Amino acid sequence: MASVGQKLKDARIAKGLTLDDLQQTTKIQKRYLIAIEEGNYDALPGKFYVKAFARQYAETVGLNPNEIIQELDQELGMPASPEEQAETTSRVQKREELTRPQDNSLSAKISKYLPTIIIVVVVVAILGTIYAVAWGNHEKAKNQQIEQTNTKVAVSTDVKKPAKKKKSESSSTSKKEQKIVNVASTGSMFTYNVENAPSQSTIELGATGGSSWDAVYVGGAQSWQGTLQSGTTKEIQVPAGTSRVVLSIGNSNASTVKINGHKLNFLAQNSSLTVRKLVLNFTNGSSSTNAETQSQTQTAAQAQGQGQTVNNQNGYQTNQQQRYQQNNGRTNNYQTVTR
Repeated sequence: MASVGQKLKDARIAKGLTLDDLQQTTKIQKRYLIAIEEGNYDALPGKFYVKAFARQYAETVGLNPNEIIQELDQELGMPASPEEQAETTSRVQKREELTRPQDNSLSAKISKYLPTIIIVVVVVAILGTIYAVAWGNHEKAKNQQIEQTNTKVAVSTDVKKPAKKKKSESSSTSKKEQKIVNVASTGSMFTYNVENAPSQSTIELGATGGSSWDAVYVGGAQSWQGTLQSGTTKEIQVPAGTSRVVLSIGNSNASTVKINGHKLNFLAQNSSLTVRKLVLNFTNGSSSTNAETQSQTQTAAQAQGQGQTVNNQNGYQTNQQQRYQQNNGRTNNYQTVTR
């Protein structure tokens, strides 16, 4: 039966390896390799190195290392314990790992760092997902805030529109100022249209530089009469819906008339008259066409009775003057109103 050293040598030769090749591969000194092949185990540092070198030698030449170790134990006459065999195997494996040439190829590098690459990719994916979700929530909140702002602006604009409309309405209303227009003059009777008057008007009678006997007729009935002393006034409230008021003025040069705060310049029509009758037609905002129609109707009626008015003018004026003089002597018999 061939010895362990002979089996190892035959296997080396069969593989075409020299001792120098084996020394370069196993990193075992050549003299130790020769000692193992010749069975000179005493030349090795100890039994541990004998078994370790024999195992590595067997693995390099393609023999079963366990069988070689068993045969080696038989040759040495000292079978190794399981612990020693395990230690020998561990040392040989470590030595093989240390002496094994490293693969520096690209695939080897990728394989080496592949777990690290996978971990990095997973972490980056998780962080990217978190960032995307956070950015989406931020954009959503921003859009909601913009929508709320636009809604508030729209509501504010809608609220302000009626005010603007109301302002424009008030402006258009204020533009329709009250106008007093003389539409007819017959003897001592003068007719005026009070255009754009409020629904309820106020007439203020006054006396300046002398006394004045006045009378007010609303709807054909006497509303007030009296003598105003110089510097006094009298306000007459015209009921709503009234369209016609007649004023009898006893001393025109000392009398004043205001309609809703607007002075009526009645002296512009024949300032020489002392006693006169003023007919006021309130249009209450009606169109000028209606006022003109009414004026034309009144003018026609007045023209029809003009002859009679002219014939009775002198007597009427004389009676009014006599009555005015009588009333001046009896001032305490009439109601006097001060401001």
